[in-house]
Amino acid sequence: MVRCEVEGSVWIVPPRCAVWIPGHVPHSVTVSGEVELYCLFIDTEAAADMPAQCCTVSVSPMLEQLVLHAATMPTLYDPEGADGRIAAVLLDQLALAPIEKLNFPMPSDTRLRRIAAALMANPGDRATVAEWGRRMAMAPRTLTRTLQRETGMSFGRWRQQLHILVALQRLDQGASVHSVALDLGYEGASAFVTMFRKAMGKPPARYLAERRLAR
Repeated sequence: MVRCEVEGSVWIVPPRCAVWIPGHVPHSVTVSGEVELYCLFIDTEAAADMPAQCCTVSVSPMLEQLVLHAATMPTLYDPEGADGRIAAVLLDQLALAPIEKLNFPMPSDTRLRRIAAALMANPGDRATVAEWGRRMAMAPRTLTRTLQRETGMSFGRWRQQLHILVALQRLDQGASVHSVALDLGYEGASAFVTMFRKAMGKPPARYLAERRLAR
């Protein structure tokens, strides 16, 4: 799993995606398990067409191959040669890559960050807002209002966003929908699939199948 924290959000990089981080933005990256990670560094002057904010971008098969080729290019490649032309196409494809809202907003409030850390460590924790309030010595209404103000989400929607990111990782690694649903604290696969469909517009099996077909 690759996890990136930047600008008050956490990205658990889902399959067929990459995280775009603009220049001069402080960030941290955490990697767990066996991971093959590609980092593409772009001069700020060459990234004028890229988003000004950190975001998740969908990686097409062409963009993937361009990144893989760029990893073999010399650092000081000839901008007028073949590698330079590849780099130009790569930048064009990157600028055209669809943006997906696949981040987990990280609040600045210390107590809410402790909740976020606990949920990332144990995403199956189904404690209610009242229970979290007791754990953090925080009134439930204060917890709800602060979270809404800092993330724009209700507690349920906030936790659901984390579940989607974790599920995409585990399902892509071969876990069954049923096991993922139980690990995330759902009563069964149907409840999890219903949540996923409402959030992503299609059930998890179809969502991942369409991504795999694009490989």
